[in-house]
Amino acid sequence: MGRKQFKAESKRLLDLMINSIYTHREIFLRELISNASDALDKLYYRALTEHLSDISREDLGIDLVLDKEARTIVIRDNGIGMSKEDLENNLGVIARSGSRAFRQDMTEDKTEGDVDIIGQFGVGFYSAFMVSDKVTVESRAYGADEAWRWESEGADGYTIDPCEKAERGTAITLHIKPKTEEEDTDEYLEPYRIQGIVKKYSDYIRYPIRMDMERSRLKEGSDKEYESYTENVTLNSMVPLWRKNRSEITPEEYHQFYKEKFYDFENPARVIHSNTEGAATYNALLFIPARAPFNYYTREYEKGLQLYASGVLIMDKCADLLPDYFSFVKGLVDSQDLSLNISREMLQHDRQLQVIASRLEKKIHAELKSMLDGDREAYEAFFKNFGLQLKYGVYSDYGQHKDLLKDLLLFVSSHEDKPVTLAEYAGRMKDEQKAIYYACGESVEKIKRLPQAEAVLDKGYELLYLTDDIDEFALKMLRDWDGKPFQSVSAGDLDLDTPEEKEEAKKQAEENKPLFDAMKEALGDKVDAVRLSKRLKSHPVCLASEGEVSLEMEKVLNAMPADNKVKARRVLEINEKHPIFATLSGLRERDPEKLKEYSELLYDQALLIEGMSIEDPVAFSSRLCDLMSRS
Repeated sequence: MGRKQFKAESKRLLDLMINSIYTHREIFLRELISNASDALDKLYYRALTEHLSDISREDLGIDLVLDKEARTIVIRDNGIGMSKEDLENNLGVIARSGSRAFRQDMTEDKTEGDVDIIGQFGVGFYSAFMVSDKVTVESRAYGADEAWRWESEGADGYTIDPCEKAERGTAITLHIKPKTEEEDTDEYLEPYRIQGIVKKYSDYIRYPIRMDMERSRLKEGSDKEYESYTENVTLNSMVPLWRKNRSEITPEEYHQFYKEKFYDFENPARVIHSNTEGAATYNALLFIPARAPFNYYTREYEKGLQLYASGVLIMDKCADLLPDYFSFVKGLVDSQDLSLNISREMLQHDRQLQVIASRLEKKIHAELKSMLDGDREAYEAFFKNFGLQLKYGVYSDYGQHKDLLKDLLLFVSSHEDKPVTLAEYAGRMKDEQKAIYYACGESVEKIKRLPQAEAVLDKGYELLYLTDDIDEFALKMLRDWDGKPFQSVSAGDLDLDTPEEKEEAKKQAEENKPLFDAMKEALGDKVDAVRLSKRLKSHPVCLASEGEVSLEMEKVLNAMPADNKVKARRVLEINEKHPIFATLSGLRERDPEKLKEYSELLYDQALLIEGMSIEDPVAFSSRLCDLMSRS
């Protein structure tokens, strides 16, 4: 058969494999063994579901054959094998991570140097070309009468031809590159080096990985002389990590397993290892990542845990095991109570799965609470990455999960400008303080400059700075903390005044009612009311809101692609202690037209302070310039 060309992206990756210098070249063996294990899994699963009598688990395995003279390594399995079409499809695409991550993270200027592409991407079969100048794949699919040979010397393309192969399965022959000054490829032909790589990366493969190893022993009848002999040795333990006792596993083993299994290049922030019996019997090994994947807050991200039934993978991403607010968790669950041939639809209604999911939820929450209480720095780092998801969890499903999640929330506070829990805020509240106060804005720096925050801070009360769009929605869903309601500094009556101050404010409001009525008339339906402010200290004007929809919520909701826009009930508040108030009072009778102009100017000013768009920027500019020209 004539030579075929790789797809463009595959060719690009092969070029990188062959011509660049990378760390961890040894990873090629892990990738090929994993592929072999997958082939065995597929065959075993088929044997179970189709009741194939000629397939026995004990007969399945992976064999490694080294030939120093020929400079070859053979990775052979007796799994499901591949047809001609399988060879075409499976060996012509980028494995595991996909082209998206490759395109985004690998640019032209990053193709040279010591780049750990393997650790970042997981390139599957192509990794063979890092150590080989020629790769031959001979495969015979289960039940097929013919076998096929796939062969390639790299980026120039490949051939597929018929071949002789007596037994089912796949044999991959790597023709190891000559040794160079840059790399000692001879090491991959040493049995003990191969043994070490298998132990490091593939110890938990469920099938025996066998290889001939040279041993020594005393010669028969001698107590001094030794002789060499060859023994076929199983290199891996075959005991899945999650089935071992926690006391037997080191943190390094957990971390290595996580990075290999879930293609991360950082250690996880936390490990949760659970072996549970009872209503549901299962082993769970969960990891809380150190940072969010680049696509975590996108539609492309797919949550879920790997689901095994008695050690056999039945689903790679079981979404039903994780609630959305814990979707950042990675890991696996292995249960003896699940059937191998269970469908996705059946899983959704499986009682055992529901029990497992409920217990995992509690485990994850307990681990996060433990991190919060015992390692605050680590928790704050975690919250920077995934706190947004917890806040969505509080608000979603009509607040069903708010009691579970509320003690995990952090908000930056005016108290030392540090993140605090709601419990910490409540514990520091002054005796006379009636509410938990918060302010919303794009950043902490902008919130600090909000006129509405002055009165609260002057009272010496702590203020929560809410900078995420979801923050206020989450607090409104919570409503209160231990009976203390949440109160926006921009909404309603803050109730900070003494009885005397309240009486004086009432008197002032009555006296200035004609002025406020005139300003309300000038502004029309832009505002619901104009009134004296009890929250302003030095600023002349601000916007406040009444009702359930705040100004910040209005901004967030109207930024969404919806036809029906919402509008908060806006109130324009005027500071009677500011010089502008006397000017306004004098204009009411002397120059009603100028009062109208000033009212619109102050309203636009209040909008800008709030971070909202003014309705007519040209008119605002004209009024401002006119005012400046008359001064």
